[in-house]
Amino acid sequence: MSGELDAIFGALADPTRRRIVETLTHAETVSVPELTGELAISRQAIAKHINALDQAGVIQRAGQTGREVHYQLAPKALAPATDWLAKADRAWQGRLARLKRRVESQP
Repeated sequence: MSGELDAIFGALADPTRRRIVETLTHAETVSVPELTGELAISRQAIAKHINALDQAGVIQRAGQTGREVHYQLAPKALAPATDWLAKADRAWQGRLARLKRRVESQP
């Protein structure tokens, strides 16, 4: 699980990759040329970001139109990260609640 989380968080550490993922939350699929127009960076740069997201299992190929490959979010790809974040949040909220009770119980 740790390797999987490292890959997901590593892929999402880059703001351009997060924008690609955000784009895919609003569009069923996207291609490199579409992203090039939207993000205003080179096709080669987009392809590197797509590869990183694909290697991390965040996105997957969704088909092809001619030479244009389309990508989509991989089903439940972010579930390990969201589960980890939820667990960390619960632990943090528990610590804050204990601290609050301790502070409020002192005269």
